[in-house]
Amino acid sequence: MKYNAYMNNMLIINLNESSYDIVETPLFLIEEYIGGKGFGVKLYQKYIKADTEPLSPENVIMFINGPLTGTLAPSFRSCLITRSPLTGTWLDSYFGGYFGQEIKYAGYDAVIIKGKAAEPTYITINNDNINFHSAVDLKGKKVSETSEMIKNKHGREYKIACIGPAGENLVRYALVSCEHMRQAGRGGAGAVLGSKNLKALAVRGTNLVNVNDKKGFLEAVKKAHQELNKSPAIKSFKEDGTPGSIPYAQDIGMLPTKNYKYGQFKQSENLESKAQINNLWMRNLACSGCPIACGKIGRVFKGKFKGIISDTVEYETLGLIGANLGLSDINHIIKIANLCDELGLDTISTGGSIGFIFEAASKSNLDILQKEGLEFGNAETVIELVKNIASRKDELSNILAEGVKRASKHIPDSQEYSVHIKGLETPAWSPRGAPGMGLALMTADRGGCHQRAFPVSYEMGDDLWRGEKLNRLGVDKKAELVIYLQNKLAALDTLVKCDFGTYGISEESYRMMLNTATGFNLPPDYWQTLGAKIWDETRRINLKHGFERRDDYLPERFVKEPLPDGPASGHYISQADMDKMLDDYYRLRGWDKDGRLDT
Repeated sequence: MKYNAYMNNMLIINLNESSYDIVETPLFLIEEYIGGKGFGVKLYQKYIKADTEPLSPENVIMFINGPLTGTLAPSFRSCLITRSPLTGTWLDSYFGGYFGQEIKYAGYDAVIIKGKAAEPTYITINNDNINFHSAVDLKGKKVSETSEMIKNKHGREYKIACIGPAGENLVRYALVSCEHMRQAGRGGAGAVLGSKNLKALAVRGTNLVNVNDKKGFLEAVKKAHQELNKSPAIKSFKEDGTPGSIPYAQDIGMLPTKNYKYGQFKQSENLESKAQINNLWMRNLACSGCPIACGKIGRVFKGKFKGIISDTVEYETLGLIGANLGLSDINHIIKIANLCDELGLDTISTGGSIGFIFEAASKSNLDILQKEGLEFGNAETVIELVKNIASRKDELSNILAEGVKRASKHIPDSQEYSVHIKGLETPAWSPRGAPGMGLALMTADRGGCHQRAFPVSYEMGDDLWRGEKLNRLGVDKKAELVIYLQNKLAALDTLVKCDFGTYGISEESYRMMLNTATGFNLPPDYWQTLGAKIWDETRRINLKHGFERRDDYLPERFVKEPLPDGPASGHYISQADMDKMLDDYYRLRGWDKDGRLDT
């Protein structure tokens, strides 16, 4: 049996032999796990063993789309699955743009890459015509240069996913750049490609994606568009992009400042949308088939960096490269963000790592920290460090290229300001004034991540939880809220949805688009059931990799150090708070007190 909305084939590439196989997508994956993250949890367990080293040839990396990717359904993306070299956990990283859709048009629900090429390589995929090419001439090239050189050789119609120098040099938080100006950013997937000597994939497809019930599907799509148009949050994304979140984070005291020591940044207004409107933005930029267009592309108009072409500097980058490093000049931040994108570095982990070393330099007498300029607010030093990290130029940049968790082992007594969870540098939402957000970070399956559950709006009272306004600083009912959000988002990541789309599109509309596209008849309560199943699967994976309850805690800065500013000033998330929330969380998930379940 073959399902509509799927291509019903997967491409398996063996780099060891420069060979490939095209196999049918297993029916049980489609019927029980839908796509995206769902496919990923089962394929991960098939190909990646408990002792597989992330940067070894035995690790596998997978590009997976969902049944609604490449259709008329609004705001859908694709994902990348592997074992993270930064955390050692399961890693699912999501990307928009056009690359994932092109994989589907080429005829595949997934591209699975195994082994290691003997020399730098890139692969072209033109429907069922797959070829391996030497990438020696691409070695050391930036992302835009790599893409341009491949397109010039093979054709402008190809869509490119590639790594920059950071991936080639195995920086543990190197990203994969996916056309156009979109990244699979977190967790170091770029280093995995680098370890395989795979510089790029170039894909071109001419297949159509069929849906089961065209009339019903178009009606469901129309309803989803109507919901997006009615959403105030979507209106904000359209007008301001994600920088519109800066004043909100500042007001509630959750904007990380100077390595998360503070929750407010005095120059935060310099990071807001208006600064980019005045200095950068020229027009909207949307991913394939997306009506939101949260991206805003432009050129720096004046000053030292005049002429730089850049997409929006989004909220997470503004938080971690801006406030967290004490930088308030938007042109400097645009330059640093653009440099990270071109070199292939995750801006969240880059900002977290540099913020850590700035604080370390103010507290430690280590020789490597006596370098002039290692201080908050020094943009020129940040620019130099970014370049050095990508090339692993010297001892300090080599340490920083390993991420905060490993870097802290080189600096005595730095644990108290080493901010990460399971090795993943935390995002731009400092949780001391929101324990539920703390729990979401603690229990996220890839490490400290805000995209697995974001309960902040409920904790601030903007949204009611089951008809009730929650106590912002309390811990009661936070576990059940986080579980609901995690299940919902994990389930929708099988489609693969865009996070921003969920601010407008209802669960019912997602269900109807899926049912009419595929011919499924999924019930209204399906998302919670599917999400819980997937969450159990990623927990099993991480348990097999050696993770336990001790890994589900916040860093010391959020536990022992009261927040010094903002409306939650004086608050921190205590050990007792964490234990109470974890006990509730494990119990509600059906896991034992140590967070274990049948493996």
